[in-house]
Amino acid sequence: MPAPPPAGPCALVIFGAAGDLTGRLLMPAIYNLARAGLLPERLAIVGVDILALDADAWRARQQARLAAYVKDSDAPWDAAAWGRLAEAMTYLAGDFADAGLFARLAAHLETQEAARGTGGNALFYLAVADRFFADLIAALAAAGLTRAPDGAWRRVVVEKPFGHDLASARALNARILAHLDEAQVFRMDHFLGKETVRNILAFRFANRIFAPVWSAAHIARVEITAAETVGVEHRAQFYERTGALRDMVPNHLFQLLALVAMEAPELAREDAIRDAKAQVLAQVRCADPARDVVRAQYGAGRMGGQDVPGYRDEPGIAADSMTETYVALRLGVATPRWEGVPFFLRTGKRLARRVTEVAVTFRPAPPGPFADGARAPNRLLLRIQPDEGIALRFAVKVPGPEDDLATAALDFRYRDRFPPSAAVGYETLVYDCMIGDATLFQRADMVEAGWAAVQPVLEHWARAPGTALSFYPAGSEGPETARAMLGPGAAWHGLVGTEPTEDA
Repeated sequence: MPAPPPAGPCALVIFGAAGDLTGRLLMPAIYNLARAGLLPERLAIVGVDILALDADAWRARQQARLAAYVKDSDAPWDAAAWGRLAEAMTYLAGDFADAGLFARLAAHLETQEAARGTGGNALFYLAVADRFFADLIAALAAAGLTRAPDGAWRRVVVEKPFGHDLASARALNARILAHLDEAQVFRMDHFLGKETVRNILAFRFANRIFAPVWSAAHIARVEITAAETVGVEHRAQFYERTGALRDMVPNHLFQLLALVAMEAPELAREDAIRDAKAQVLAQVRCADPARDVVRAQYGAGRMGGQDVPGYRDEPGIAADSMTETYVALRLGVATPRWEGVPFFLRTGKRLARRVTEVAVTFRPAPPGPFADGARAPNRLLLRIQPDEGIALRFAVKVPGPEDDLATAALDFRYRDRFPPSAAVGYETLVYDCMIGDATLFQRADMVEAGWAAVQPVLEHWARAPGTALSFYPAGSEGPETARAMLGPGAAWHGLVGTEPTEDA
């Protein structure tokens, strides 16, 4: 297949250039784009942060982080790719609250345009805490930096979280859109850069064998799991005021839900995929927050053969913390396609295995000679990470004179079919920002629809701060209360083992 063309000329301005996100994810993605030949030939990279550095010091910091990343990826160091980046990198130190910083930035961009031919195009990447988003955009607008010269463009990338509840999400969108058109705003959700996430649409709409059975008539339930083995780590301050629900559900998990549940987009229209996702997100419902939500917190346990502390014993965590490190929800999608089909979502820390997947369980076989024997239902697994791929579980006859059935699996793994990639998941998203393709990014209406779906849960917890908090040992599959929400005799697709051959 022909490679995509490089992006057009632009300046990439990174606010928070000395921060963790830039060093850990953004610069490795930019480096990988350079290796792939997808960066603009005429590119300026401008780092902006409060840390008192010069361009040489910033380059040295980023080179050290990149060298560690390359070493861990077992890929050879590409000196030519780094050389192209280093040549394009400059740095401005200053306080984001200082209007003078933005005046200096405007002058600096003019200098870069003259020196590197960026064409007046600029992508402002806000790799900063969410409390800075609205003020930074207002400051950019006040300095005239959000208005592009004729024939050029200006775009802004914001990372999650996009608000902390429905009211704050609406307020943030209002402040952003007071200075920018929606087409200028790229709300980054790095989950959507993962290959299997992007493959869900291809799987659903490019394969005729699955389209006819993708509905309530054939599907019994859908499970979406994002399980982590890590604990709160160094994020205690953030996590205590956020929790698992706010951190993962309205963004990451709802984006997966939208891809699974959306109607076929009208591909003749530019924004068709985002329209289809927004429409289905607006129909997500939690019928009863008291009954259909389980919140839990990890206790002490064993991970990798070592004892690990419970959440309340982690540094910076209150001894009586009620913050959930695990949440499971039973949701409905109020569309004709999904009438009566429960969508079960779960996410948590310190679980038995790191895995993100979608498990689609089909209804039992219709009456026939094998209906009674097919005890394990057909199940489709869409594995997002870490072992990207797709697996299908189905019944086969056991050799011999009896009509006994066994379960078999067809298993596609990306690593078996395609060359391995050292990508961090941001590469496609950064490239799309540069070329102006917003397909994989959330619009304001999508963000607000996600928060609207969980707002009843947040309000229920606020009204009843003592809402039952379950506990689970670190290294387990989560609280037993989450199993009960599936119904009698049912169980989540297991976190122990990788093959889709377990009974439902």
